[in-house]
Amino acid sequence: MPLGTPLDRVLHSLGAPPTATLGALFGSWSDIVGSAVGGATSPESLEDGVLTVAVPDGGWASQLRWMAPDLVTKLNDQLGDGVVTRLEVRVRGR
Repeated sequence: MPLGTPLDRVLHSLGAPPTATLGALFGSWSDIVGSAVGGATSPESLEDGVLTVAVPDGGWASQLRWMAPDLVTKLNDQLGDGVVTRLEVRVRGR
C-alpha cells in the first residue's frame, strides 16, 4: 500500500486535506499567491478549511486580511473548491 493512503486517512481524521493538496499548497505557495505575498508570508497549517498564514509584521497582517477574500478564491482555484474557507493571519514571533 502506498504511504499516502494511510497518511491521507490520518490527515482526514484530523480535519486536514489529502497529502497531495497539502503538497500543492506548501510547495507552490508563491506561485499561487504571487511572488510579493509569497516572499513575505508562509502558510503554517490548514485544518478544517482554515489556513493559518505567518506574516513578518502588523503591516503585512493588515494587508493579508484585506486580501483574504481574493486569496481564498485563488487558493481554491488551484487546490479545489472549498479546500480553504478562511484565512487566519499570525504575526511571527507571537
